[in-house]
Amino acid sequence: MMDAERGLLVLMGSGETSPTMVTLHRQLVAHLESDAGAVILETPYGFQVNRGDISSRAQEYFRRSVGLVATVLADTDADLAVDADPDAPHDQIRRAAWVFCGPGSPSYALRRWREQGWGQALADRVRRGRGVTVMASAAACTVGRAALPVYEVYKAGHPPVWLNGLDLLGGLGISVAVIPHYDNAEGGTHDTRFCYLGETRLAALEGHLPGDSAVLGIDEHTAVIIDLAADSARVWGRGVLTIRRRGAVTLIPSGTVVPLDRLRSLAAGTAVSEASGPWEAATEPVRSDGPSGGDGPVTLQEAVTAADGLFESARAARDAGRMVAAVLQLEAEISSWSGDTEEDEGGQEWARTVLRGMIRRFAMPAQQGMVEPELTLGRVIDPLLDLRGALRAQGAYDLADRLRASLAAGGVRIRDDARGSRWQLLPGEEAEVIGTEESIGSADNASSDRYP
Repeated sequence: MMDAERGLLVLMGSGETSPTMVTLHRQLVAHLESDAGAVILETPYGFQVNRGDISSRAQEYFRRSVGLVATVLADTDADLAVDADPDAPHDQIRRAAWVFCGPGSPSYALRRWREQGWGQALADRVRRGRGVTVMASAAACTVGRAALPVYEVYKAGHPPVWLNGLDLLGGLGISVAVIPHYDNAEGGTHDTRFCYLGETRLAALEGHLPGDSAVLGIDEHTAVIIDLAADSARVWGRGVLTIRRRGAVTLIPSGTVVPLDRLRSLAAGTAVSEASGPWEAATEPVRSDGPSGGDGPVTLQEAVTAADGLFESARAARDAGRMVAAVLQLEAEISSWSGDTEEDEGGQEWARTVLRGMIRRFAMPAQQGMVEPELTLGRVIDPLLDLRGALRAQGAYDLADRLRASLAAGGVRIRDDARGSRWQLLPGEEAEVIGTEESIGSADNASSDRYP
């Protein structure tokens, strides 16, 4: 377990409010040594019109999944509020037992934190080894010596360039540019690795890093837990931690602990050997978790694909129970991912579209199952009733009885009245009883064709 006396700096590559990180968040909260409060910094997404929704979803995620009640520190200027204390947010950041910051724009966050002075408060937390500080996705981009302006490069087509980062890791002697979403594969036909940069642009940017610096890449659904007192880092989650210097790559696998001295030397290019490992194994489980279980899908896209595949397999096997299970599984996945502040609405809506499609595909055989017995059996039983009528007219009552008993054994009750013979398909258990009684003859004359 983590030592409750030590401060932690936690960097996450993605998935910070997804089901995959619940176990890690619980470990971090269990580590807290005081009740000095928990704070969510709104800044990286403070420019978005839906920032209130993102904040409330993050609060609900930590409350429901982690048992942590957090206060949102809004992206506002203290001097705009009447009687506001401009030093209050800085003090709240410095003193909080737990600070979390996640998705949005790294460049916007850096600009705002410098204007507000909050970047210095974050640096003080790390320098003093205070509590738990979680910097994820966009916020993780800001903690290095250099920072990547993701939106400007990937969305707006600006030339790739480094920004000056908060350099929280520089205070630990690690000179790097942190790149989350390192193994991103959303592009499909185009390269979106390295936080949507791709190899060509990353290689160009590497040449502009200081000579003693490197790229520190964190895969998606992966975290690096830096123990500030033990001077070590633990890799947790689905992927790996990558140290890249001028194209040379060192991989640190999930489930391992590495001394910060090793990271310092790898970043500076002074390591004796940059070959990967061997690394010290961590003593705690490191797998990601989620509604599908520890070994199941760890992204919403994977969860949707798995549920849809299960549904199609069940449909091909005409297994209604498994079809329903697949629908319920997908509904549970969507619910679990609803609090993910990084999963955009397009991803959520796509998942709901697949769910609705599964329900529609289930409705057709379900409707057929509700009406087909009568339609299908009618084409068989009606001629048999005609045959039974002919047998009775000829006095072949034994044969008519056997025909009636055979139908009863199959769950079909025959009733005779002045209008003729009618049949009814009975539920399974009732059909068994009727079949047994009518096959041996009943005291009720209506059950025997010997009595027309």
